[in-house]
Amino acid sequence: MTEKFHKIFRNSYKILIPFYTVFLLYLMFFGFGRSQYDFNIVRLLPMISTADFVMKTVDLKTIIINVFGNVIMFTPFGFLGIVFPKLNDFKTLIINFLSAIIIIESLQYFTRLGVFDIDDVILNTIGVAIGFWIYKKLASRASA
Repeated sequence: MTEKFHKIFRNSYKILIPFYTVFLLYLMFFGFGRSQYDFNIVRLLPMISTADFVMKTVDLKTIIINVFGNVIMFTPFGFLGIVFPKLNDFKTLIINFLSAIIIIESLQYFTRLGVFDIDDVILNTIGVAIGFWIYKKLASRASA
């Protein structure tokens, strides 16, 4: 990646990531025809609800959108070190992301506009980790 491209990417990311974040928050609380549940739902057994969803869903497209979407949609947050240099450290990024996603999942629970699902926390965090790995690979190529 050339220095010029790196600079354009960095500047574009800084402008676009806030809008992308708002878009994701919209999807998490209001998207996909979501309406308020009659009661609060919490799922704390790791990967049980995802495995159950995959086993009971016939449509492969729905499985891909749900499972891989939870990973892919969060990969851009692995690049947050561009905006916040302290987040260039993997451990710091993951701790900060986990704090944020647990707050968001809790808000879904308390507003009943979603479910607190540990699987979402896990899959979203995997997405951030993949994004961080991509970011570091691209950054190392830019400096080489």
